[in-house]
Amino acid sequence: MKKIVTCLFLSFFVLSAVAQQNKTVPDSRLADLDVLLNKVLKDQKVAGFAVAVVEGDKVIYSKGFGYRDVEHKKPVTPNTLFAIGSSSKAFTSALLGQLEKEGKLSLDGKATTYLPQLKFFNDNMNNQITIRDMMCHRTGLSRYDYSWYLFNTPNRDSIIQRVKYMEPNAGLREKWQYNNYMFLAQGMIAEKLTGKTWEQNIKEKFFTPLEMTRSNTSIYEMQKDADASLPYTLEKDSIIKKVDYYDISGMGPAGSINSSVNEMANWLQVWMTGGYYHKKEILPPSYVGQAVSAQMVMEGALPGEFKDIYSASYGFGWMISSYRGHYLVEHGGNIDGFSANAAFFPVDKIGIVVLTNQNGSAVPGLVRNSIADRIFKLANIDWNGRQNEKKEEALKNKKMEQSKDLVQVLNTKPSHPAKDYVGFYHNPIAGTIDVSQKGDSLFAVLGKNRIFLKHYHYDVFELRDIDKKGVIDTAINTFRISFNSGIDGKMESMSVPLDGKNVAFAFLPKKVVLTKEMLARYTGDYDLAKTAVKVYLKDKILFVSIAGQPEFETTFLEENSFELKNLKGFSVKFDMTGNKAESLTFIQPNGNFKATRKK
Repeated sequence: MKKIVTCLFLSFFVLSAVAQQNKTVPDSRLADLDVLLNKVLKDQKVAGFAVAVVEGDKVIYSKGFGYRDVEHKKPVTPNTLFAIGSSSKAFTSALLGQLEKEGKLSLDGKATTYLPQLKFFNDNMNNQITIRDMMCHRTGLSRYDYSWYLFNTPNRDSIIQRVKYMEPNAGLREKWQYNNYMFLAQGMIAEKLTGKTWEQNIKEKFFTPLEMTRSNTSIYEMQKDADASLPYTLEKDSIIKKVDYYDISGMGPAGSINSSVNEMANWLQVWMTGGYYHKKEILPPSYVGQAVSAQMVMEGALPGEFKDIYSASYGFGWMISSYRGHYLVEHGGNIDGFSANAAFFPVDKIGIVVLTNQNGSAVPGLVRNSIADRIFKLANIDWNGRQNEKKEEALKNKKMEQSKDLVQVLNTKPSHPAKDYVGFYHNPIAGTIDVSQKGDSLFAVLGKNRIFLKHYHYDVFELRDIDKKGVIDTAINTFRISFNSGIDGKMESMSVPLDGKNVAFAFLPKKVVLTKEMLARYTGDYDLAKTAVKVYLKDKILFVSIAGQPEFETTFLEENSFELKNLKGFSVKFDMTGNKAESLTFIQPNGNFKATRKK
């Protein structure tokens, strides 16, 4: 699936640059910037992007490049709205910084105390994880992103319930691991303590006082704006293609803010002034100091190719590093069709925000670095050229990988007929995958995605996207799932590679409504080695009783087969002659036992 595996591609599509500029005072340090950014637009094959640069409390550069609507050639302006994705996280944590000043919580207080519906995998986590731990990604939980991204819902209570099934892969405060659920939890804590939705809090606490009049938290509200960007992706290495907006309102506190570079510039001013906007306090200065300081080491990040770029830590919704001798605080953002980066250098009082309408784009980062180099008058690094080289290398690697598949075992076939794979596959952390059959082919509905399951080898299938017109993607995909059978040969689960590990989705047969007349074919008295077996109906449910044992309720499993409810691995299969069962077989872990109908 393209949305699951993201690659960098080299392409040859040329998009004419269209620039719109605010009336900002020209800055000699950025004299050649327009030329560079037009080249970036062309080389990186993006539909459009916008940039704003702030120095102190003034915007010194603000421009749009390319198109917010490619088909109708509507240009990007500095006021164009984009989805900013995870650049929203600093807003959410900042709500809790305000609540701490008001005495309504402590960042070192136990998270479950403030949000009782939040439950972790074990009592140790419930009793020890603090709000601070969630703010800086050190809970011991890995990402689990596909569980909310692929199995999306606007219901926050439903999403937060998934956390209790998430097994930690590291000890508390042992390792930095990004987790969007922990920012959802922060937003819900703010909701509980204020009695207002996260959306209301963001608007009242930040958008209104910061004059961010068009910024919003709803993808549907964004679409109504006269200067809103459409989302795009790069397809087949060369085609800029429009994609659908993705509503992540359920996970909103982790990344659903939409804004423009001009309005995001106001947000950056707050951070560069220690919490103030137009001399009015927006954030407690003490909170700002903590939020932009290292709370958790992300990785060692020793100097590599560039000796003056190193270190990587996380504050509260901000990433912190040393960029060529300057203290850098920043956070990126990605959601379907959009990429973003909001950054500032607190010592230098320089802020840079870059927003683009391309999925998974490197443009925000390379533009930010290019601008910083000019502002600080550093030796030039061709960040755009380096990105071009990376794409070329990625394309070569892609071609080499596709030239020969060393994993696939040819001339194999599935272990079962197609109908045996049909059913629901459920995982409590994520949701349900619906597998259906059409002819000899298998299809699946996975969240909002329609998928063709192309046989790869044995019981392994490759996932291929199906577009709105029903066209199946023919590109080779390395995202594969496998079906697993139990010792009885029946389908038991599906293994799906999510977040770096195989996740089991338990098989659930699709319910078939059997009429009373259909079930009556199985009823009667049977003999099991001189032990009486009785099959009968009660309220349209088939029951089986064996002399000396309690009655067993059954549920339909497949044609003429029923599972004994509450007895895993036990089922009964009826052998039919015409329209009547002549015998039945109990299928159990310790063997199969046949009973014949009494004459």
